[in-house]
Parts: sequence; structure tokens; C-alpha cells
Amino acid sequence: MDPDEPHHQPACDEDGRRRRENVSSSHDPIARLPILILFPHSRCNCRCLMCDIWKDGERRELTAAEVSGWVEEWRRLGVREVVLSGGEALMHSDLFALCRPMHEAGIAITLLSTGLLLARHAESVAGLVDNVVLSLDGPREVHDAIRNVPRAYERLAEGVSALRRLRPRLPISGRCTVQRKNFRFLRETVAAARAIGLDSISFLAVDVSSAAFNRPEGKGATPPSEMALSTAETLELEETLTRLERENAADFQSGFIAESPAKLRVRLLQYFRALLGLEGFARISCNAPWVSAVVESDGTVRPCFFHEALGNVRQAGNLEAVLNSGKARAFRASLDVATNPVCVKCVCSLDRKQPSGAAAERTGHAHA
Repeated sequence: MDPDEPHHQPACDEDGRRRRENVSSSHDPIARLPILILFPHSRCNCRCLMCDIWKDGERRELTAAEVSGWVEEWRRLGVREVVLSGGEALMHSDLFALCRPMHEAGIAITLLSTGLLLARHAESVAGLVDNVVLSLDGPREVHDAIRNVPRAYERLAEGVSALRRLRPRLPISGRCTVQRKNFRFLRETVAAARAIGLDSISFLAVDVSSAAFNRPEGKGATPPSEMALSTAETLELEETLTRLERENAADFQSGFIAESPAKLRVRLLQYFRALLGLEGFARISCNAPWVSAVVESDGTVRPCFFHEALGNVRQAGNLEAVLNSGKARAFRASLDVATNPVCVKCVCSLDRKQPSGAAAERTGHAHA
């Protein structure tokens, strides 16, 4: 999931606790859920250094019939956007049958993808998807090496080109996960994003501590020590960011680089320095467990990518039963994002206002 889109900042005091208390008291039990993240398919077609989803040999997927039966409840919950994540959603056996009832219900669909299958499915994506976010790890050689897939960059570019021919104004952005193998190539990544026709590029740091991405305790095929930066490399990163700020000032001003220079320094430099114990992690403000939820390919429901499961929608019968179960409400009541060990090291927090009443009904996404 893209951690910054959309990001709206609710009021909070300096330590974030007042914000958490206001959110939990105003929006618990959960009656409105603007964002829902679905993992339609469990497997992936890349073998990325920073993710071990590709090691999952089982083929699990949500069915089109299940989603069709859930959509009416999602509308009652005020779901305005469904983000297709995973696993690679385009590997689903009938993804667009799964998407169609959401599209017809007026729920916006965002596709997160490796881009490898984008050209093949460009016509359906152009017809049903409202926003596409593609993983871009660097210029051609760097991207292909990190993805461990031949021609990954070329296939990504072909997919973007196919979508541009079919629907020129479809928002297509890139997201780069910064780690040891690509942190020196930030400017080149921006140039690559422009060359293949993306609307913007966003950067976030690699997660090396959570159990997300099929990496129990942050450990997987690639050790955390091979993805995080050394002290000397953080100095190189600082120089790289300085050059990016100086030589790509127009890209920051136009929004082609989604973050501000200051935010990138916090998101990347401070994070990698904090992993080394050289300074503290940046204080975050996040209300993801109150405004979003993750439904995985086997029906497991999580409050976000990184926290433990709350239940299973297949077993419970509906999403609200999981979101407002005793376990889920107890979790939210006890959660302080300023001190929770998972939240403190989080690389992609979400902070979004929760609309209510008539205002919520007037807010939505228009289909092109």
C-alpha cells in the first residue's frame, strides 16, 4: 500500500496521545472505514531482496463471488477506496470479475503492482482501475537486480505505455523502497520514473523489523543487515539527498517527487540512522487501525500491514464482526502509536481524517 496517498492530518498534540484518544473515542466501535486493502492473491511474480512473499508456495485467493457478496456491507461502512495489494494482484485467476462489483458500487480501486503483467491486462486495468501504483526500485539495471527478474524494468515500461495509449489520464505513480542496493541512485530513479511515463515517484525506507512481507521477525532470504545502511553509508545517503534537493528542485516543487526534501530526510536518513542507534526514530502520527483494514487472501483481517491479525472475515461472516470484535476493540484501546514497538519503526504510516455524517457521503472518488 502507498503510505502517503491520501494523507490528511487530524489535529494532534506534540506527543500524539491526545490524537489517539480522540480517534478511539470518536470512531470506536468502527462504523465507517474509508480505506480497505485487499490481498486478492497470495503469490508474487518477483523475487525481491526486501520481500519474501515469493517464497509462499500456496496459491490462495479471494473469490469474485466472495467480494460481490461483501460489497454491500463495505458500502454501509463507507468504504471509498479499495487498494489491491498482496502478492501480485494481477496473478489472480479472475481479478477483474472481482473488481467489477466494487467499480459498479462507486468504490475507487487502486492497484499496487510489480508491473510485470500490466501490458497483458492493460485493457481491463484501464476500464476498471482508478489509480495505479507501480514498484520501481531504480534505473533499469538496479531495478532488475533487486527484482531478480529478467527484463523487469522493460516489462514495467511496456505496461505503462499500454495504459497510456488506452487511458492517457489514468493516474500512474511509482514507489521506490530504498535500501542498500539502490540508495545511491535516487536521482536516477527519478529520471527512470519520468522516462517510462509515470506521474510521480515516492520513496520509503525498507522494512527490516516487522513480520510483514512473509518475513517473520523481519528475517528472510535477505538478512536485515544486507538491506539497512552502515554508518558510512548514511553519510553517503545524506550527500545523495543533498544533491537530489539541489539538482531536482523543480521535481520537488511540481510534486513529481511526492515527498518534500524535509520529509525524505526524516523518512530515509533519520530512519536508517535510528536503526543504527545514532538517533531516535521519527515520531509518527497514524490512525490506520481506525480508518483502514487489511483483508488477506485467506480472509485474515489485520488493522494494518504490520500488526497481528484481528480475526478472519470468512469465519466471522462479515468484516464489521471482525473490526468490532472484543479482540479488535481491545487492541485499538491499548494502542499508542507513539510507544508501540511496531509503530515506532513503521516505514509507512497512514494519517487520514475520518469523515462522518453528510460530509462523508459527499466525499468520494469520481470514475473517469
